Amino acid sequence: MKVNGIARETLEFILSVSKSMAPKEFAGLLQVEDGVIAEVLILPGTESSEQNAVIKLFMMPNVSSVGSVHSHPGSNITPSNADLRLFGKTGSYHIIVGAPYDENSWQCYNGDGEPIELPVLDVELKEPDFI
Repeated sequence: MKVNGIARETLEFILSVSKSMAPKEFAGLLQVEDGVIAEVLILPGTESSEQNAVIKLFMMPNVSSVGSVHSHPGSNITPSNADLRLFGKTGSYHIIVGAPYDENSWQCYNGDGEPIELPVLDVELKEPDFI
């Protein structure tokens, strides 16, 4: 699926949650709306610690994701071997954020762990539909 960028509001949410969870890692799955990463799905049973965050993929409802997002407790946002294994299971766009959890401390990677550009877009997000 082609992704044109990430909504600024979504990136701000990711950075805020990552900072508030530090030094534990935050993790979620990225969802796209009209070609823009607009939502973060946090799966039940996700475990966070100072060493890693474990996403329980078997808990994923019948929805699709374009990739993953997680934080690192320090400033190193380079994917680890464990990150690369997750990348191979969850899509083509993977965001890692690190301290100090601001607009300059994140990077998007492809499924092979190579940095890719992901523009931050000022778009108006739709209100969620609740049943």
